[in-house]
Amino acid sequence: MITCSPGNVGLAVQIATQSRLLGAENFAVVFAGIGIKHDDAAFFARELAEKGRTDKVVTFLNLADDPVIERIATPRFALTAAEYLAFEMGLHVLVIMTDMTNYCEALRELGVAQGEVPSRKGYPGYLYSDLASLYERAGVLRDGKGSVTQLPILTMPNDDITHPIPDLTGFITEGQVVLSRELDAKGIYPPIDVLASLSRLMKDGIGKGFTREDHPNVASQLFASVSRVQDVRALASVVGSDELGKQDKASLDFGDRFEAAFLKQGPDEDRDIGESLDTGWETLSALPKEQLTRVSAEEARRHIKG
Repeated sequence: MITCSPGNVGLAVQIATQSRLLGAENFAVVFAGIGIKHDDAAFFARELAEKGRTDKVVTFLNLADDPVIERIATPRFALTAAEYLAFEMGLHVLVIMTDMTNYCEALRELGVAQGEVPSRKGYPGYLYSDLASLYERAGVLRDGKGSVTQLPILTMPNDDITHPIPDLTGFITEGQVVLSRELDAKGIYPPIDVLASLSRLMKDGIGKGFTREDHPNVASQLFASVSRVQDVRALASVVGSDELGKQDKASLDFGDRFEAAFLKQGPDEDRDIGESLDTGWETLSALPKEQLTRVSAEEARRHIKG
């Protein structure tokens, strides 16, 4: 799940055009645009054509002025197509659905029209089970060769992560990527809030035989170091950066490097997982060895230059 502010179609397009399966060609993307504006739909079609990905992407577009009932049906059409490609054609399919907030608003509108008793913030009481009926249509079949991976994208109303839509979505899905207005204001794209984001399944899909042997440790070290950066920045805002010790100043330097080199990517930058891990090691080189507690000395010698 990706939770973000309005205007997320650009990010969805970038994911659709740059996503791939490591070492395999049997990969496809199903894109469901739910309640999107006409110019966003035109932008999506234009970007797909320019990047030559139309042969790998199946598109379902529900525009903002289309009937509400179509908005509710769109993600189901998309998931049905994805299941056919995965379990009949043997493809590994990524399903991108944006914006799920528009879908939930359509459910609320339909519920009001039918005279249903509303629940939290006016949404129907079955919102959780309805979302679960969509999000749980992902995975593999026991005897199947393909798979379905979902990436629902939603807007957090009033940036409130406890709002029913992001709250229930985060409870059902196996992870979330949260985008930050603060990072966006600093010109960091994509503005991912690392500490607020999580993956419950990451440990089962990284490391030797999946991505790279050093992936688990370097990811853990980066997360711990970013957490320390937040604490040091809070301290610096009170006492001033000149009053910080050598270790804390190194953390501030790391934080700036992390945002500028690791997080920040151009809209057309096509970085693979190996390049991201190498960039992570480069940013960690700003820290003294005493702070590298999540990686082994051998890993540090092998990957940190200088």
